[in-house]
Amino acid sequence: MALFIGLMSGTSLDGVDGVLAEFSNAGPDRQRAIHVRAHHHLPFADALREPLLGLNRSGSDELHRAALASNALARIYADVVAALLQSQGLQPSQVQAIGAHGQTVRHRPLEFDGVGYTLQLLNGALLAELCGIDVVCDLRTRDLAAGGQGAPLVPALHAALFGQPGQATAVLNLGGIGNLTLLGADGAVRGFDCGPGNALLDHWCHRHLGNAFDDDGRWAASGQVDAALLAALLAEPFLQRPPPKSTGRDLFNPEWLADALQRMRVPPTAADVQATLAEFTVSAATDALARYAPGVQRLLVCGGGALNGHLMRRLAASLPGVPVASTAEAGVPPLQVEALAFAWLARTHVQRQPGNLQSVTGARGPRVLGALYPAS
Repeated sequence: MALFIGLMSGTSLDGVDGVLAEFSNAGPDRQRAIHVRAHHHLPFADALREPLLGLNRSGSDELHRAALASNALARIYADVVAALLQSQGLQPSQVQAIGAHGQTVRHRPLEFDGVGYTLQLLNGALLAELCGIDVVCDLRTRDLAAGGQGAPLVPALHAALFGQPGQATAVLNLGGIGNLTLLGADGAVRGFDCGPGNALLDHWCHRHLGNAFDDDGRWAASGQVDAALLAALLAEPFLQRPPPKSTGRDLFNPEWLADALQRMRVPPTAADVQATLAEFTVSAATDALARYAPGVQRLLVCGGGALNGHLMRRLAASLPGVPVASTAEAGVPPLQVEALAFAWLARTHVQRQPGNLQSVTGARGPRVLGALYPAS
């Protein structure tokens, strides 16, 4: 038995989710025994969220602002670690390592020079110093160096958690960006980013209602889908690109949405835009399923979008005959899945096992992911 902590803050920029995970049956094979002993969430204060959001765009004094944001992020990550340890009465020495995602502010794989870059802010050395636990972070760049997208990294864990022989299962993670894992009945694993998740929905809700998110999708459900706007959004070329592919706020951002809205002859109401953005998230995912997994037998949903009743109802309506459920029904609450993935990735690093899947990221082969900051 080994204990690892996973820390995840995603493109939704809502805060940090951390899990304390217990792994048994250690060995080179994908683990079969994974148990979450504790989960803790800390929201981002505006004093951190706004600088992180601003770093998604070019601006003045970026290096200085990014360095200070990395320090601030390490501190809130350390607070989550402290809460997890306290909840279980554990000492830092009892945890083998922390797998920390960091905060993605730029993601441009394979662009510019053939390698591109992906940038997850986090002062890993400071996190190790604050926690007294080995830290594994910078988990995407090794895959990029091997010609991959660096994302998504969770499909291997999805396979271990949710794969069932003889059943074709899809897992849809609806964080800020949406990504799909396709688990074939034959054991094959594929995965890719399929479009926006909650990033545009949250932006529009905050702009017009002042709320961080659309609680249960009630505002979206009150509006009407604008067919012309939906068609314009679905015309985004990224959606037609074949996998492997990944994206982020570099593409699906407020400026991208504003450009689409400016082209509308009749501007929709704010509520109708929210309804259309929700349908866009659903359509991007279900269109990708129809193209790449037409025989899917069930869809499991994780991330914050799994808690949005309107999105879940629209997914079910768009996939007649396919059961749609939260990953909670398969044993892992939706807000724990990604954090658990980074605990799993820390474990693969410690064991010198590869953490990427060539069939997902397009890398030239399996690689041990991450950089290690020892506790002392």
